[in-house]
Amino acid sequence: MKNAKIFKPEDIVGILPPLLTPFDENEEIRDDILRQEIKYMLDQGVHGVVPGGSAGEGNTLSIDELRRIVGITCEEVNGRTPVVAGIIANSTRDAIQRAKALADLGVSALQITPVHYIYKNDDEAMIRHFGKIYDAVGIPIIIYNVIPWNYLSVDLLIKLMKDNPGICGVKQSAGDLKTMADLLLRCKPESRIYAAIDALLYPTFALGAHGAISQILSAVPGPCVDLWNLVQKGDHKNALILHNQLLKMWNSISGDNRLAVTKYTLGLQGIPVGNPRGPLTPASPTQKIAAKAALEELLGSKIELMAT
Repeated sequence: MKNAKIFKPEDIVGILPPLLTPFDENEEIRDDILRQEIKYMLDQGVHGVVPGGSAGEGNTLSIDELRRIVGITCEEVNGRTPVVAGIIANSTRDAIQRAKALADLGVSALQITPVHYIYKNDDEAMIRHFGKIYDAVGIPIIIYNVIPWNYLSVDLLIKLMKDNPGICGVKQSAGDLKTMADLLLRCKPESRIYAAIDALLYPTFALGAHGAISQILSAVPGPCVDLWNLVQKGDHKNALILHNQLLKMWNSISGDNRLAVTKYTLGLQGIPVGNPRGPLTPASPTQKIAAKAALEELLGSKIELMAT
């Protein structure tokens, strides 16, 4: 199975929503809903999609499940946009196994976290980790800088992008706008720095971020595309207005079970992706009311109750 087109790293820009993995009541993947979700994202004008990331519950997926999700995504996208596949693994060996399982599907890049179980790795270990993964599959890597106790410094990220041509960019998370600004200031022109700071997409775009890969894009892709387009046009007055609306939306989602509320919000738009796998709890009645109200305000119309 192959994409009709493999995009180069420099082509991976704009709004790149993580795909939410749809589950039934037994926590089994719903292929039909995944295809529906992908079509919806493309209809909203997104610039790429990211299956298997943290918003896609990639940490809960077996290798076979990850391959299945990424394969369906590549098939549905059919070369219209880049597909960036998420890998969340606790060892170099496991990351390589997952990367090899995806290598023939036609993804444009891999989004890979540092290892995340308790331990902090030194810089040389992280250099070896990402280098071995790239050597094994030759697919460009976007480092997902999100693990609090294994947070990669700006100096290390710049070194990784400079010394390893296979590392094409960084997805900067953790609400750290200063790190985002420093990465944009110091990275090579061909490197790509993506925002994963859901509450602050507008300032990251204004700073020159090359795009975004974050959970709010999964919940409301269309308005996020609109925000990107406004900033690219230099219309900062209307971009700020939309930012404030998106911030209200994110505030209604954000919480320890924000993935469940994100899934509920997408469900309100006719894509019934279900609940997260346990032990994450479903959205509460209070969260549902708040999310529905924020979505109605953001979209400017009443939302029929399509999700329970």
